[in-house]
Amino acid sequence: MKALLVAGMTSDAGKSVLVTGLCRAFARRGIAVAPFKAQNMSNNSMVVLDADGGAGEIGRAQWVQALAARTTPEVAMNPVLLKPGSDLRSHVVRMGQPDGEITARDFTSGRERLAASAFAAFDDLRSRYDLVVAEGAGSPAEINLRASDYVNMGLARHGDLPTIVVGDIDRGGWFASAYGTLMLLDEADRALVKGFVVNKFRGDVALLRPGLVDLEARTGRPTYGVLPWHPELWLDSEDALDLDGRRSEAGARKVAVVRLPRISNFTDVDALGLEPGLDVVFVSDPARLADADLVVLPGTRSTLADLAWLRARGLDRAILAHAASGRPVLGICGGCQMLGRSISDPDGVEGPAGTVVDGLGLLDATTVFSEQKVLRLHEPAGYEIHHGRVAGALVAGSVTGTMRHGVFEGDAARSSYLREALGVEATASFPAARERRLDLLGDLVEEHLDLAALLDQL
Repeated sequence: MKALLVAGMTSDAGKSVLVTGLCRAFARRGIAVAPFKAQNMSNNSMVVLDADGGAGEIGRAQWVQALAARTTPEVAMNPVLLKPGSDLRSHVVRMGQPDGEITARDFTSGRERLAASAFAAFDDLRSRYDLVVAEGAGSPAEINLRASDYVNMGLARHGDLPTIVVGDIDRGGWFASAYGTLMLLDEADRALVKGFVVNKFRGDVALLRPGLVDLEARTGRPTYGVLPWHPELWLDSEDALDLDGRRSEAGARKVAVVRLPRISNFTDVDALGLEPGLDVVFVSDPARLADADLVVLPGTRSTLADLAWLRARGLDRAILAHAASGRPVLGICGGCQMLGRSISDPDGVEGPAGTVVDGLGLLDATTVFSEQKVLRLHEPAGYEIHHGRVAGALVAGSVTGTMRHGVFEGDAARSSYLREALGVEATASFPAARERRLDLLGDLVEEHLDLAALLDQL
């Protein structure tokens, strides 16, 4: 069966957006298409059903891409997920399940097992779908990592995949990045690169054409299209690179989300950002909590370390003062654990075995970490991903905790909470908004990319 690799000139170049749009555009043509990312590095993840009917974990971006493709998300679509716990160490999720840790030094050695799982998952998807649209990671020109790469050109070589390279022109330097990316590849890798895509262009495309013609003359490769910057294009993000831009258009009630260093699943507040009566901001300064109507403590990959950070910055005192004034506080997963009386780590899941620390004491609840991770889907909305087991009351006056991610994606649950906590009536439909965004992205891809030429490459 056919497959295509979308690589990027940099991280956050538009790979996820382009793959999502291609999945929707090809699905509209009646093609059975599946997304794939051999290795994702993100603390934003989603629970899906695995091949045996149990629960597994994949990157949030691949889950959204599967929705765009109008197919069922599965663990094979993201066989390796790395969840950063620090600058030098990441927790590994392989085929949906926890699989130890990987250090920075392991990036150039010792990844054969992960590569084998990734290639097997890709081959499996390719045997069951008409088309697999694979997403690379970072840049294919990271020549220091090429020897052990199985996500970019390593995957392309494994599957003999035609590859297109996308870059964000809004950052500047697009032509140099396109040319440099191609020239840094060895001859065999370079032969698989078929052309380029421009992302986030503002202005008159005619101004680009001389450069695109020159680039094709120099490289022998065309640019398949120029995707415009669009103000309404907002997809579930897979990393923390765009947190500063997450604001609703208007609103008198301020929702302050604490920007934890190891923040995870911050897509939990996406639905709040759609409500016109709310202004959602991410903050790390205690002073910015003073005028908040609602404070949200989000999920985190490392509850103990981020709780210590919270205290070091004085954010704990600001949160306690906010709650003492009767204004609402919401804790989600790791944030919920922080709101309790104590957190215990007898097995050393996050720190030295036997660690016990005090929580903020706003909830009469305790957390105990266990090596066995909880992965659970809930209906009609919500899912759980955590090592900490919480016991006790999760509501105390205006303070609420939940171990479920994604609860606010259910319109009824979001409406109920906002009415009770803030006296705000919810007016948005999150599932409908997501579908509109996916259709908008499909429209942009169909209008601005030469899909026929891409299909010819396949």
